[in-house]
Amino acid sequence: MPSTPAISVVVPLYNEEDNVIELQNQIAAALAGTDYEMVLVDDGSTDATVKRVIRHERVRLLEFAKNAGQSAAMHAGIHNASGAVIVTLDGDLQNDPADIPAMIARLNEGYDLVCGYRAKRKDTPFKRLQSRIANGVRSRFVGDNVRDTGCTLKVMRRECREALLLFNGMHRFIPALIGNMGYRVTEMPVNHRPRVHGVSKYGFGNRAWRATCDMFGVRWLNSRRTRYQIKG
Repeated sequence: MPSTPAISVVVPLYNEEDNVIELQNQIAAALAGTDYEMVLVDDGSTDATVKRVIRHERVRLLEFAKNAGQSAAMHAGIHNASGAVIVTLDGDLQNDPADIPAMIARLNEGYDLVCGYRAKRKDTPFKRLQSRIANGVRSRFVGDNVRDTGCTLKVMRRECREALLLFNGMHRFIPALIGNMGYRVTEMPVNHRPRVHGVSKYGFGNRAWRATCDMFGVRWLNSRRTRYQIKG
């Protein structure tokens, strides 16, 4: 594999021992014939996730010393990626790697970030309702014009990562942070699958208040961003 692959697939992992092998196989199948790498970030798993990772020349595994959260794992993977195009997706198999080629094709239409949105979510009615409300409030407040920022499946150009400042909750505001820097953002429907193994690590109770506080912080940050251009 070349030292600088064209595509980097970043996957945060936390206690996904029953999913990681199948996920790697699905990514390999989706990107067969392309120049890619997988950047797997283990967020301090306490199960056998790390032991079950299939190691080969296309795989890089980053291991956190202890659990630091989804935003930290995402940030580490994105900033350690070598590819000109960076793909992010969850490690629980609910995102479908088969959507990646179409998203890259959309990126090549002239965009810098393509966000997937789960047109037919395989979640409980209550979870769909709370997500719809949260996404609506967030999109209106920070102005990212994205309907489903909770969908981890995204494709971006590598230069977009300079807009991503690390804080707990960053992963929910990737479109807002990148779009505010002048990059072109769009979205497209993607497949969403029911969870087969493991349990959700995040619930309404442990994120609603923090997400609300984060909205104010991101709105303030975006209002204070400044730009400069060197002449010549």
